[in-house]
Amino acid sequence: MSSKSTSENQNDRDAAAEQLSNWYKQNKGKIGYSTDNAAIQLVYKDASLTAGKYGPIVLRDYQLIQQLQDFDRERIPERVVHAKGAAAFGYFECTKELSNLTVSKVFEKVGKRTPIAARFSQVAGNLGSADSVRDPRGFALKFYTEEGNWDLVGNNTPIFFMRDPILFPMFIHSQKKNPVTNLRDWDMFWDFFSKRPESVHQFMFLFADRGIPDGHRHQHGFGSHTFSMIGPNQKLTWVKFIYKTDQGIKNLDAKQAELLAGQDPDYAVRDLYNAIEDGKSTGKYPSWTFYIQTMTPDQAKQVKFNPFDITKVWPHAQFPLQQVGKFVLNKNPSNFFAEVEQLAFSPSNFTPGFGPSPDRLLQGRIFSYPDTHLHRLGTNYQQLPVNRPLPKVSNFQRDGESVLYNQNGAPNYHPNSFGGPEVNPEAESWVNPPESVDSKVDYYDLRDDDNYTQPRVFWNKVLDEPAKQRLVDNVAGALSKANPDIQKAALKVFKNVDGTLGQRIGQKLSSVHVNL
Repeated sequence: MSSKSTSENQNDRDAAAEQLSNWYKQNKGKIGYSTDNAAIQLVYKDASLTAGKYGPIVLRDYQLIQQLQDFDRERIPERVVHAKGAAAFGYFECTKELSNLTVSKVFEKVGKRTPIAARFSQVAGNLGSADSVRDPRGFALKFYTEEGNWDLVGNNTPIFFMRDPILFPMFIHSQKKNPVTNLRDWDMFWDFFSKRPESVHQFMFLFADRGIPDGHRHQHGFGSHTFSMIGPNQKLTWVKFIYKTDQGIKNLDAKQAELLAGQDPDYAVRDLYNAIEDGKSTGKYPSWTFYIQTMTPDQAKQVKFNPFDITKVWPHAQFPLQQVGKFVLNKNPSNFFAEVEQLAFSPSNFTPGFGPSPDRLLQGRIFSYPDTHLHRLGTNYQQLPVNRPLPKVSNFQRDGESVLYNQNGAPNYHPNSFGGPEVNPEAESWVNPPESVDSKVDYYDLRDDDNYTQPRVFWNKVLDEPAKQRLVDNVAGALSKANPDIQKAALKVFKNVDGTLGQRIGQKLSSVHVNL
């Protein structure tokens, strides 16, 4: 432990680092209770309103809706999250027919190809951020199918930081810049972590080697959430989607990443573009092999963890990977703004044969993503060429800003006597089987739903000794910049994962003269 006193250590921190502490000192005792935008006091602020502990979120949770709507409109015009990124186009090829699991035409026969778009991104940074920062990477796929657009919006990790969407704006605020100093604030960063230990699994991924991928081509991708596949006769199967890079995993160490941030902040954008252009002469384009994990409804009731909890993985030994396809990126955008900045993904875009699950965070994203696009790109964002589906759109929505296809003289109301459109009578065969929910509607906070078992496995069985040391070094380096009290709280979380992990981080902190 360092011999420095807390007061001495605090004097080493500049005014920007101390902004939150100073504000708290000045306002302690007069902060008041949490309210909504109408100054009405909140009933609960750490969980959404659900029907039963593991049931769906109810639409009348206006506090959740208001918080997500406010969050979606915080930045103009760049994306609120995933602002910096790159995209490319190509095709998905089915290598295993899945007609027993899903009625989707994407998997109806081996060899079938579906056009796709893929976008890679950093989560927390703005449009000007460097590509080599330590940050989760977005990994989103859009399948342009003959049944409409299927969007699979995930990351380069199989898990995420929180379970409940009401906490998503709070988490992102903690990772972005302090609104007073406009600087990254390590007190904010680690404070959220220490208050919500469900985030420790993802934080360990973030500070391990894969926290800084070597460009976009050398990382795996994950749908992350649990989704549903709907087969013949409404057969339900829970599913996870995984795509492994055929280029091999490559990561940057912290020193390489720091150099690149200054020398070539657009390194990953450049690397992807050049790899695709080089492929035109070599025939070797960036590609990924596509896998699924499946779980029956009966298995979901028997497993010892919540299979719809995005902070958890499905063990491969119990639910093995099944190779079902491959995708190739062989075309760069012809115009970055038109085809990357205006490319819009929505987890609500489920084509026949796919659907959501009781995953709370997925349910929040189903609302939030389209709402963000309405704000950022306008009412008719799905009519933009890069977002426009292959089949004809037939509905009763008209007008609005930037309308491109207003359906000519077709009626804009229903029911009508002038030719529909009507619902496909076969649609019932691909919708989700009916859910049965019979529980008290209340705020069920999942804060303590086994936050440590899987992170403990990650530490003890996934990482080898050099990887463990790099994780310890990376965490200690970032944690050393936080307030000593927050350091203590964060260390407690790591000690709950594994005593050795917490001890080693604490020792590393002491070696850089940080008071504990």
